[in-house]
Amino acid sequence: MEDFVRLFGSLLAFVYHCFDRIVILGHVPLLTRPENIVHFFREVHGVGAISKEVLRQRTTDYQQWVEAFARNHQIPLEWAEKGVRKEDYVRPRLRQMERQQRFGVYFILKSMEVGSNFRVAMPKYPTADPNYRIVAKQRSRYTHYYFYIRDPVLGPLALCVGSFLPFSITYYLNGHHFIEQQLRRAGVQFRKDDNAFLWVADTRALQAAADALSARLIRTRLEYWSLIVGPKFSKKDRHAVNLGRYFSIQQVEYCRNLIFRRNFPIHRLFARSCDLGLLRLSADRITQVFGWRLHKRIGGKLSSVLERTDHGHHVLRAYAKNAMIRMYEKFSTFLRLEALSNNLRDFGLTKGLDHLDQVRSILSAVTDRFAAFEAQALNVHVEFPFFQRLALPIPTGKHKTPGIKLHDTRVLRLMEVLLHGGTRVLGWRASDIHQTILASFALSAERYTLTQLRYDLRKLKAHGLLERDGRRYAYRLTDKGTRAALLFVLFHQRVCGPLANSLFHRRTTQTGAPLSKIEAAYRKADHSIDQVIQLLAA
Repeated sequence: MEDFVRLFGSLLAFVYHCFDRIVILGHVPLLTRPENIVHFFREVHGVGAISKEVLRQRTTDYQQWVEAFARNHQIPLEWAEKGVRKEDYVRPRLRQMERQQRFGVYFILKSMEVGSNFRVAMPKYPTADPNYRIVAKQRSRYTHYYFYIRDPVLGPLALCVGSFLPFSITYYLNGHHFIEQQLRRAGVQFRKDDNAFLWVADTRALQAAADALSARLIRTRLEYWSLIVGPKFSKKDRHAVNLGRYFSIQQVEYCRNLIFRRNFPIHRLFARSCDLGLLRLSADRITQVFGWRLHKRIGGKLSSVLERTDHGHHVLRAYAKNAMIRMYEKFSTFLRLEALSNNLRDFGLTKGLDHLDQVRSILSAVTDRFAAFEAQALNVHVEFPFFQRLALPIPTGKHKTPGIKLHDTRVLRLMEVLLHGGTRVLGWRASDIHQTILASFALSAERYTLTQLRYDLRKLKAHGLLERDGRRYAYRLTDKGTRAALLFVLFHQRVCGPLANSLFHRRTTQTGAPLSKIEAAYRKADHSIDQVIQLLAA
């Protein structure tokens, strides 16, 4: 992160990092297994035969309580419409609560969703106990209630309560809402728009408020609202069975927000980051950002993609295991780097809410490494002393390895192919590089032999631009090599003229394959630059 601030510190207003979206599952451990259900009804309530009617009575009681609660407190209770985001649908009611400075439940939505519950079946063969029934766990569709709440501490949050045993509750929190409440309580002025703080009078107070979100505070508020709107149990039930809930983190997002002083550089920085990110976010880079070791048995997919969301802005995503890092800019105002985890076991953590501080530390380090990666990619500028050093010969033993010249077409083609090596997890072998160059640039084996390629590889290796994968004769660009390759390719295309039959700039033909979106955008931008040059020369 220091490199990013060093590069763009004059353009940044402030930077802060915090939890964004947190999804927590709360369940009662002693009501999640079939034997727990048998004990609860037969030993605590003295029910002889557990039937469907016995289980359904609990559901009916809770549904009647929800309807009475909504009616008594004049809270809208509706079915969620298909294809409509629930948060957008209830937002007008939330704005009304904010204007009236009220807290509590302000909307309830019903939705048919798949969840865990229990089924009862008769035994196949007669048993000595006539009341014996088979209770098994299953997943089926049933009614879930979404309680939308404005909490005085956590801010707006949502509780999704299943209406069937074991009455699991899913909690949806947002760290920005919590920070907003903290700043209001401290009397710190701020301006917030679309889940981001665009201005704040005291940046230290902003970061302190973000760091104040703790597992203990979250647990206290969730237990309170679970008692208010959750399924009801009698004093006898609570005395006989420990009905305390266990909270586990199902999904967590941690973001690093970079707020710029002026709008114009953000889009250009993001566009260039996407271009270089798609090119350089290979499997080994992605695992380095997450702090993992790359090996053949790593689970999940390792890939990067540029997507356009429903909100109209593009998002650069990189996937690894059950985690993801993403970057996007909004309103040409702020740039956000975000790490998301759907399974904390990927980071060696359990899902318990008590590990929230460790989650903060690990995901903050991920976003920090991602920012360092972006700074390294964006710090590609025309550095003529660097070109001069590469052009000088380097002594290797009793001999000297020639320097690398800007006009060396063979080396430029080799660099382009190595830059496109994102799918080569274990590096390139010389024969693979040779075949790729021949196929990409329509060369014959006589025009560019394998011996010439090995000579070029030795030259790059002597200058520290290339490294071997251990003892294997497989090669990949070093950090210095990646930077040099980007410098050479970008400088050669825009200043010295496009490289013939370049991988980055292909000529369209009637029989050729259609251009991808990135290639079409590149050609359009290149044509616009040519028009500007012609106007300046006129």
